[in-house]
Amino acid sequence: MATYKEKVGTAVQNIAGDTGAITGQLWYDSSDSEFKYKYQAYGNAWSTGNSLNTARALLMGSGTQTAAVAAGGEDASPNYLANTELYNGTSWSEVNDLGTIRVAAGMSGTQTSTLVFAGILAPGASTNVTESWNGTNWTAVNNMNTGRFYLGSAGADNTASLGFGGDPSPPNPIGNTETWNGTNWTEVNDLNTARRQLAGCGTNTSALAFAGENSGAATLASTESWNGTNWTDVADMNNATIVNAGAGSSNSNALSSGGTSASAKTESWNGAVWTETTDMNIGRNNLASSSASNSSAVAFGGYNSGPTITGATEEWNAGVNLGAWYTGGNMNGGRGALGGAGIKDSALAFGGYLGGNSALCESYNGTAWAEVNNINTAREGDPGGAGANNESALMFGGDTGGASAQDLTELWNGYTWTEVNDLNAATRFGTGTGTATSALAIGGNAPGIVAKTESWNGTNWTEVGDLGTARNNLMSAGANNTAALAMGGGTPPTTAATELWNGSNWTEVNDLPAATKDSGSNGTSTSALIYGGQNPSLTTTTVSWNGTHWSNVGNLSVARRDFPGCGASNTSALAFGGFEPDNSASTETWDGTGFITKTITTTTD
Repeated sequence: MATYKEKVGTAVQNIAGDTGAITGQLWYDSSDSEFKYKYQAYGNAWSTGNSLNTARALLMGSGTQTAAVAAGGEDASPNYLANTELYNGTSWSEVNDLGTIRVAAGMSGTQTSTLVFAGILAPGASTNVTESWNGTNWTAVNNMNTGRFYLGSAGADNTASLGFGGDPSPPNPIGNTETWNGTNWTEVNDLNTARRQLAGCGTNTSALAFAGENSGAATLASTESWNGTNWTDVADMNNATIVNAGAGSSNSNALSSGGTSASAKTESWNGAVWTETTDMNIGRNNLASSSASNSSAVAFGGYNSGPTITGATEEWNAGVNLGAWYTGGNMNGGRGALGGAGIKDSALAFGGYLGGNSALCESYNGTAWAEVNNINTAREGDPGGAGANNESALMFGGDTGGASAQDLTELWNGYTWTEVNDLNAATRFGTGTGTATSALAIGGNAPGIVAKTESWNGTNWTEVGDLGTARNNLMSAGANNTAALAMGGGTPPTTAATELWNGSNWTEVNDLPAATKDSGSNGTSTSALIYGGQNPSLTTTTVSWNGTHWSNVGNLSVARRDFPGCGASNTSALAFGGFEPDNSASTETWDGTGFITKTITTTTD
């Protein structure tokens, strides 16, 4: 492959702006009179996956991100379970149950070769029963020497495993370690610190034990490394915790997720130190995890902050492109509860609250906002918007004050707004997506919370299939009236529900990572972005949709709510206006490619 030097040379090029600049290039931006360079930025992220078929906590997990096993656990009844499910990187499938119902056991191995050992058979009654999984069935094998629960585990498959720590009868943490050779368990050297409710990962010759609770009921951050013979104390975690999930393939790479008080904290171990990194989307404890390393993992189940039992699944990936938000030109009239349409470099902002209902309309060219002709009817209440750019747009609904929902629709031709055929049902605090000739109006208040959907064909609105979940203050994305997403909103309470529109019906798909409303949104049904909003406080969180999963990406610079978003995909967006909590005029642009441009500053004597 040709190098940058071979392709471009070593001279610094003169480029107006950054069009044509490539990754790793240093150039002189003649527009800004500055030297700049572009580089690829990477980060770590959790993304949502399909939930377990049976929501549960105190369960066990093994395998990898794309080939995992979940077994046992406790459901919301609460009932102890023998259920076993397999994950293929997209969804969970129920398979043959464990022979022995149990929770809080040890588990290690792969999706086709796993061992489950110890745990609790009934509240307070620990067991030493061991079962082996061959990819199809569970088989009872020789028992551990010491029955216990809340133990740590490690192992490559069902012929080589390690069990350590735990509690035979609460509260009585132990340090006992046993190794499995495919036939029998053998007692080996104990942990340096007896503990229970700990996490573990690795193999039976290279393992890590971390966190937990000692005999004095103190929550631990201490970590121990196993070399096949002895445990050695190594660097502590940044956060002491219990009932967290451990993942990793050896004592030199590990991942800790969740823990005490339904924590969302994630820490990564490189063999020498723990580094706190991106939080989980859903904080939880008593969850399970599976991975091949600390760069690729899947976490599932547990108790969330309710505390309620969840079946939520999240996938962890390190070194992914996160993208970044950049400051753009301020609006001329800062306001919230406004509407918007267009794309990042060609957008419209209309209506909103500016000390009262506003008729103000502004056009954005990628750099600055300019006032253009007002809308005909001043309104706020999040009027819906749809449009391909700042020369062709549609506005509908909203309110004119006093909770008076509107059915008025106006069409923008690049110069003036013209009243066209009304919505069938007046609505406010709904959402809109599509173009000026092919749009959807979704949800809102009319005056109660509604599930109504209307489709625009360029001339008339037609009522079509309702949302599965009625909601207001929701978000949407879609290129036209035949393919769209509806996300989040208030039901009440605030929801994380996501629905996919196929031109006839709405279908539930993977939820947002967290319940949210009043956010900005843009994109299509297969490439969407949501940013800001409230859940319940103002947030800067940005999440990206790839057609299947939601992933956390780079946060907004300014937390805000009740503002529109514009953009054609999850890699290109514009956020503007809203409440911060007061009226905002600020604008931010999103580059989701992960390419970041930096300005080189120089000083003179």
